[in-house]
Amino acid sequence: MSADKILDKEELIKAVLEYNPKANVTLLRKAYDFAKEAHAGKKRLSGDPYFIHPLEVTKSLILMRLDTPTLCAALLHDVLEDTKIKADKITELFGDEIASLVEGVTKIDEINLDGIEARRAENVRKVLLATIKDVRVILIKLADRLHNMETLKYMTREKQISISKETLDIYAPIAHKLGMSRTKSILEDLCLRYLEPEIYQYFKIKINKKIEEREAEVKAINERIEAELNERGIKDAKVFGRAKSFYSIYKKMQKKNVAFNEIFDLVAIRIIVSTIPQCYSALGVIHTLWKPMPHKFKDYISVPKSNDYQSLHTVVVGSHGKILEVQIRTKDMHYRSEEGIAAHWLYKGDERDKQFDKKIAWLKQILDWMRMSTDSKEFIETLKIDLFKDEIIVFTPKGEPIPLPEKSTPIDFAYEVHTEVGNHCCQAKVNNRIVSLDRCLKSGDIVEIITSSNARPSRNWLSFVKTNLAKSKIRQTLNIKIDKDPKKAREEIKEKENKEETLATKKKSGLKFSKCCNPKFGDDIRAFRTTDGKLTIHRKDCINVHSLEPSREVDMRWEAEKEPTVFRVFVDVSDKVGILAELLKIVADKINTIHAVHSKAKKDRVTIQFDVEIRSEEILEEICTELKTRAFVLGVTHKKIGPADR
Repeated sequence: MSADKILDKEELIKAVLEYNPKANVTLLRKAYDFAKEAHAGKKRLSGDPYFIHPLEVTKSLILMRLDTPTLCAALLHDVLEDTKIKADKITELFGDEIASLVEGVTKIDEINLDGIEARRAENVRKVLLATIKDVRVILIKLADRLHNMETLKYMTREKQISISKETLDIYAPIAHKLGMSRTKSILEDLCLRYLEPEIYQYFKIKINKKIEEREAEVKAINERIEAELNERGIKDAKVFGRAKSFYSIYKKMQKKNVAFNEIFDLVAIRIIVSTIPQCYSALGVIHTLWKPMPHKFKDYISVPKSNDYQSLHTVVVGSHGKILEVQIRTKDMHYRSEEGIAAHWLYKGDERDKQFDKKIAWLKQILDWMRMSTDSKEFIETLKIDLFKDEIIVFTPKGEPIPLPEKSTPIDFAYEVHTEVGNHCCQAKVNNRIVSLDRCLKSGDIVEIITSSNARPSRNWLSFVKTNLAKSKIRQTLNIKIDKDPKKAREEIKEKENKEETLATKKKSGLKFSKCCNPKFGDDIRAFRTTDGKLTIHRKDCINVHSLEPSREVDMRWEAEKEPTVFRVFVDVSDKVGILAELLKIVADKINTIHAVHSKAKKDRVTIQFDVEIRSEEILEEICTELKTRAFVLGVTHKKIGPADR
């Protein structure tokens, strides 16, 4: 079936029967005739008969190979909104299932709220609720949005911008999360066309020209790969060049801050084979023909992305030093990559298996977050992080992959594993080393969470966690509600933190703050006397306190609060790479606030200056003492600047 052809009724039936011989063609014909009659005489802004729209929406879903009820609902999806026909009539003629799908799509469009962000947030809520009930609703809505974007040129400029922004903020990210890469890419390119028309036209000319220039070269590469695969016994492989989407190139230029002529990988080679073993054999062929670039191989077959995407990715240096990106996958992986969750219906019919429910679990997490957030703008911004941020994949100690947004922390990981693991997290190990709870994780990290029954979430966690799941669970546990004004909400959280800090550090000689849990001012603490008579301070939830002798415990608490003071610390170091990061870690492990960092070179040394806010000179002395233990530190001095600016 051609994507450009307008189908009549019998052509539509024929296209469905090609992939679904058991389709209920009687019901399809009935829905076709009913919708055509319902929209008779109505025109779109383009001047076309209105019925062209539901027909085009249905055609998109036929390309996804969807079931009969979904196709009938697509034909009928605008009947309730744009005609006088009532829902009970749809139920009477087509049954509960189709009526439910039509109503689900209609409810998404019934939004009458003031403010663009409020409308978008409410739209998201309706989309997510409808999708959880039946994912076919969002598939119809995405096809509906796709055709509306394809005909957006007939709208006013104001409408073009508004609809494109909503599509880029909501529908393209949802398509991405559902694994529907084909739909996502088309939507993004159409949004770029209306939001950045000059850039779009520039790309259209430049990219098409470059593709034409490389056409013969890409054809030769494809033929060489096919011949080599054939030699290895992989005879049914399909090899083709794929031009990257305009929007993906635009985002790469923004992310890397490079000009168009510095983007070399405008065309990727895609290899489609029959089996998983053939994928790895094909990878061997590619790496034999050309030199692979270091750190550019990704195995998404063994460790799929969170949206179920599977492929092998590699980047090689081709002839004349040109960079070549190659993707290798099976036919089944290719179909699932293009159509995402829509592919579920081809294989599973109406059965909702455990894997399918797992794939849409993120919807419920976002809804949980939305219930706690009354600020529409903040919600839309955080939604973008959950739906569209670059993904990393980390592992549990047992090897289970956990996908997370880029820059996620051990706390995000803990809540992804289980709410109780997050709520009782007291320490984290990454690659078998204890790390701070706000450390940014990287793909491939093995993360272990150490829990304690006494541990509970800290308000401070909200300042660095990335996922909506973690934010909502922390707030839920601490009973923090989000105010309509996010700035006011942050001030209230800060005020609560300050109220907890009603005691200042106890001035006492012989005190040692344990490195295993790094207690900071205001933490619940326990103190133990060591054999040399000194006192070691632990956080109350530190797992190591359980192994200490109870008879050595001493009652210890923070003294009355002092005003925070800013000290300037000067550290003379030998000039070596990576020193600043290590110094920052030493300082940040002891205090929460670093006002400024400066450095100044002096011949064979560098002086690094930290302005730090503290409430205890004992903490300052601890910082200076630990700094002096580093071999590259030549000297440490400090001076008092004055009270912290409150």
